[in-house]
Amino acid sequence: MELRWIPFGSPEYREVVELRRRVLRIPLGLDFTPEQLAGEGQDLHLTATEDGNLSGCLMLSDHGGGVVQMRQVCVEPNQQGTGVGAALVRESEAEARRRGYRRMMLHARDIAVGFYERLGYERVGEPFVEVSIPHQEMAKAL
Repeated sequence: MELRWIPFGSPEYREVVELRRRVLRIPLGLDFTPEQLAGEGQDLHLTATEDGNLSGCLMLSDHGGGVVQMRQVCVEPNQQGTGVGAALVRESEAEARRRGYRRMMLHARDIAVGFYERLGYERVGEPFVEVSIPHQEMAKAL
C-alpha cells in the first residue's frame, strides 16, 4: 500500500472526491456542493493506493490553536477491515505532529466509533446528528 499526500484540484483529488461521493454521500441521498469542495483548498489530502488503484483517503483541516480535524475518512467497501483506514489515520497523525499540531479531533459516524477508540481516540461530549446520521466527536493528543 502506498500513502501519498496529493494536491487539491489534481486528477488524484478528483478521484478522491468521487470515492467520497460514492461511499459517504450517495448512500445518504446527499452530494457535495461546489462551495463545499472549493472550501477544501486549504486542507491536506491523503490517499492510500494499492497497485495504482485508490483504496482510501482522508483530509486534515486546520482548526487553529494547535488543533487539526480529520475529515472525510473513506475506504473502498471491499478494502474495509484490511488495515487501510488504520494506515491512513497513523500517517495523518504523523503529518499533523510534523506540522506542530498537538491535538487531532474528528466527528465519527456511530458505526466507526469503535475503530477510532482502538486507535486511541476518546469520546468528547454527547452524540449529535451530522449529515442526517448520528456522530460522536472524538479527540486524541498528538
